Formats: sequence, structure tokens, C-alpha cells
Amino acid sequence: MTNAHPICIVDDDDETRASLRLLLETAAFTVRDYASAAEFLGDDVFGAACLIADLCMPGMDGMALQREVARRRGDLPVLLVSGYGEVGLAVQAMKAGAVDFLEKPVAAGQLLASIRRAIFISEQSSAKKSEARTARRLLGQLTPQEKRVLDELVAGQSNKAVAQKLGISPRTVEVYRAQIMNKLNAHGLTDLVRTTIAARPRK
Repeated sequence: MTNAHPICIVDDDDETRASLRLLLETAAFTVRDYASAAEFLGDDVFGAACLIADLCMPGMDGMALQREVARRRGDLPVLLVSGYGEVGLAVQAMKAGAVDFLEKPVAAGQLLASIRRAIFISEQSSAKKSEARTARRLLGQLTPQEKRVLDELVAGQSNKAVAQKLGISPRTVEVYRAQIMNKLNAHGLTDLVRTTIAARPRK
């Protein structure tokens, strides 16, 4: 599995960075490494595919870096590594949004699996966000009356029931339905439901 965007390593230990870089490049990943959180944040945060950060570093530590990365770019998956196997820190890291927390020395297979999982999660998240933006854009084309008709249709109401509730004729409902289908690029009720669900804010 390769990725055009780099895997970024932030660790103040030169040997660790060199070792991780060799491992990832051997696995066909593009890699960038940094000796400090400040050095990484001064580069292109938005160009990274995944961030691997040491938990304990001088200056800004891994947890603080994770929080700053989340503020700047919430969709960047973060893996934290540490030589201190503290369960409490792992829990804090995961609650703060880290995809994984790994203990040093990290087994090669475990690290590569975590990276691939992190990238997959990030890609899925990006796809869902893109789908939501498209759905909201399409729904934004509807008139207020078309939105009312759509709400009733996706609730499972028949054309006749929609007509009675909105005080219009069944034929008018059919016209609105055709207009809605056209604006939403839908081929059936399933597409209407899918678009409506995609546009809802995710909890």
C-alpha cells in the first residue's frame, strides 16, 4: 500500500526517526521526519497522510502536538508512541482522538497495520464529509415547498397522504416529486432518503 501524501514522524531521538523512516520507506511509503513538534508544525501539516509522534519530547510533547494538530486539521490521523507503557496515557490519547497508542519498541507489523488503519479511517471520514457537502448543496436547490414535500416522502408518506397534509392535489405532489428527483439527481425514493440522511449533521 503506497500513499502519495507522506507519513510524518516526529521524534526527538535521531535513531528512532531513522529506524522508523527506513521501515516505512521499505514498505513503499513516502516519509518526512522531524526532530520536534515545532519543526513539524512549521511545515505543511495539510500535506500529511498520517502523523506518528513520540509522546515524551522536549518542548511540545506528543499530547500537546495532537491537540494542536486537531485544531489545525481535525482529519489528520495521529499515532502516538511512547517508551512508557502507561495505560492512563493511552486512554487520554485515544479520548483526545489518537487512532492508536503504541509502546516502544514498536513491532514493525503492528506499526504498519496501525498506519494503514489510520489512513483508511481518514479516507472514510473524508469521503463521508464530501458526501455530506454534496448532499447539502443539492438540498439547497430546493424551494421551501419542495423541501416540505421531500420531508413527507422520505418519511414514507404516499403522494395522496402528502397532498392531504399539505393541502395540494396529488397531481401537484407528483410534479414536485419529479422536480425534486431532478434537482437531487435521484432515480428513486432510496436516493432521496440517502441524500437526506447524508446531509444531516453527524453526532
